[in-house]
Amino acid sequence: MIDQDRIIIIAEAGVNHNGDYDRAVAMIHAAKEAGADYVKFQTAVPELVISSIAPKAEYQKETTGEAESQLEMCRKIHLRLEDYPSIAAICRETGIGFMSTPFDLKSIDCLAPLGMDYWKIPSGEITNLPYLRKIAGFKGHIILSTGMCEIEEVEQALQVLEQNGTQRENVALLHCTTQYPTAMEDVNLRAMFQLARLNPGCVGYSDHTVGIEVPVAAAALGARVIEKHFTLDKTLPGPDHRASLDPAELKEMVTAIRNIEKALGNGIKRVTEAERPNIEVARKSIIAARDIAKGEILTQENLTVKRPGNGISPMRWDEVVGTKACRDFAYDSLITLPDEEA
Repeated sequence: MIDQDRIIIIAEAGVNHNGDYDRAVAMIHAAKEAGADYVKFQTAVPELVISSIAPKAEYQKETTGEAESQLEMCRKIHLRLEDYPSIAAICRETGIGFMSTPFDLKSIDCLAPLGMDYWKIPSGEITNLPYLRKIAGFKGHIILSTGMCEIEEVEQALQVLEQNGTQRENVALLHCTTQYPTAMEDVNLRAMFQLARLNPGCVGYSDHTVGIEVPVAAAALGARVIEKHFTLDKTLPGPDHRASLDPAELKEMVTAIRNIEKALGNGIKRVTEAERPNIEVARKSIIAARDIAKGEILTQENLTVKRPGNGISPMRWDEVVGTKACRDFAYDSLITLPDEEA
């Protein structure tokens, strides 16, 4: 399912456009400029997602106040469903992958014809049985965030997806902590290892910390998908801007992850071509500790080990000690054996 040679980087625009279509388009271009593989939005009909009695999360109260309800807040910050076909088309024209997370069944129907490579299921929908069944029925590739989940709930969701048409190997599980921003002590990156034991197609990480170090660390630990919120302006009103990267930080994160990707290599311990010339410089050989006459016995006293490393390896010390010098050796010269003389 996931290209194991390349980490998928998702720039999460989410609702950081604040319902402004032109800002959403600008975010597409910013994500492309930063080097992300995908820009991802959030698609919802607020009235189908949030009841009139649903409270705001504490972080939403901190960032948007308590005067309006969660439903009123979300009405302001979502694009219209009819905006998404053109948003997807602009992504194609710009050369970046389009994704959007649906939050209700009508939004799933809106996104289905738009040719997304992956369905993204957010953490809050992992216990939504009708929703899981509907997405699984497309038999596509799914990226599933697991914030607020016990491991048993993740397994249960995977079983629902399997029973309704999506193979487990076509699901990427993202470890996630649903708190904005997430404190370092709540990140628990090693939870990715437990998710991997559920045998998904791969594991990854959806980040809500401040800064870029945690997603970069996730890449080093083996995440194959990295998702991170970004915004054009952290001072904009709205629930997610504070825990988001600005475009320059997003580009820095992408560059760092790509460097980690290169640094991880193929896992085979071997001499690289870049370091091969340094063997002669850094390793050592058996060297004459003083002038040695031909026929003299080579001993612990008249031999030593020094650089360069283009002579007899010190690993052959016991083979050399006790033999006769095949010729005269000057102080600090490389020792040779008779059958190795040119």
